[in-house]
Amino acid sequence: MFGKHKRFCDRKKGRKKHVLFIVENNPVPNDPRVWNEAVAVKEFGYEVTVICPLTKQAALKKDKINGINILRHYSPSMTQGKVPFLFEYGNALFWELLFSAKIYVMKPFQIIHAANPPDHIFLIAILFKPFGVKFIFDHHDLSPENYLAKFHKRDFFYYILFLMEKLTFRTADLVISTNESYKEIAVNRGKKDVKDVFVVRNGPDLQNYYFMEPNEKLKSGFEYLVGYVGVIGNQEGIDILLRVVQYIVKVRKIVNIKFTIIGTGPDWMNMLQMSRELGIEKFVCFTGFIPYRELHEILATADVCVNPEFRNSFTDKSTMLKIMDYMVFGKPIIQFETTEGKITAEKASVYVKENSEEKFAEAIINLLNDPKKRMKMGEYGRNKIKHHLNWNKQKIHLGNAYQYLENSF
Repeated sequence: MFGKHKRFCDRKKGRKKHVLFIVENNPVPNDPRVWNEAVAVKEFGYEVTVICPLTKQAALKKDKINGINILRHYSPSMTQGKVPFLFEYGNALFWELLFSAKIYVMKPFQIIHAANPPDHIFLIAILFKPFGVKFIFDHHDLSPENYLAKFHKRDFFYYILFLMEKLTFRTADLVISTNESYKEIAVNRGKKDVKDVFVVRNGPDLQNYYFMEPNEKLKSGFEYLVGYVGVIGNQEGIDILLRVVQYIVKVRKIVNIKFTIIGTGPDWMNMLQMSRELGIEKFVCFTGFIPYRELHEILATADVCVNPEFRNSFTDKSTMLKIMDYMVFGKPIIQFETTEGKITAEKASVYVKENSEEKFAEAIINLLNDPKKRMKMGEYGRNKIKHHLNWNKQKIHLGNAYQYLENSF
């Protein structure tokens, strides 16, 4: 029973099993989900190694944090377009193959725990399966739907992603889904037996948050602060948010709201330029990458937080980490209505039913003018994180998944 942190060992050899985590699109410990999982698996009694990209913040190819060995590979700078994505994924696959072979020779692993996107790590798992290595597919993103959200077409690459997803499901001994919608896809589209699929949601680890009083100076003299946290890419809806700000300022003539956009990404400079072209740069602050303490202070100060991504086939079934970050700090949320958005936030959010920038803007205005509703929504979200969605609760499900896999050796 995982609740008591049962330790899983290689009974035949009397030693710990070794788990290799592979993540391509984010480094650790910056990737909160993968890092939380790796730390938890270490707590379960396994030896853990992680392969991930190299970053400026962690400019070492080899590292060790909390007893977890980390090998980092070169990753090209984030850019837009299909060719850069192909180069990024090809580069990652090369280094992942090289590092995994090197690790296996030095200290054989018994489990590969792979997080997508992309869905190419099954190619590595296939090489090690003849040696008895089990493959866990940690399903973070719907790659075909994500591609459609980025490029808006069902072309050759779109169907290749479908094939890669299909082969990943087929290769996996166990699937970890981030929510029930992803579990349904694993069972129906991926043809997995329901008993081989476990839901482990993206629960925040409350020990990693800085809780502080609001800092009114962060409002820069404005009456209200609206916050956003996330990647600044071409599908995250930052352009939508900027047009929402333009509507509030230029059409509704409301000039007492500051909008702070926290994060960076491949579309960052384009969004800065767009804010200037729309004439709203006075009302929008782009922080870029900032330390967690500063990020959490902004969230503690914000009156409302937003997720401006339109509803589509990807966002409808995906759980957005930012939503739970907002809930941790007891912030009322505004987002477009999606299946998983409603499941996660429930009464902590206002849901805009149509993909309408004007209606999203009106929702912001209405909520800012209703402090009692904001307080009630924020308290609901904070309590849901505390009692249901925090990482300590989700770690139990991860332990159950590993216990199930352990029984198959």
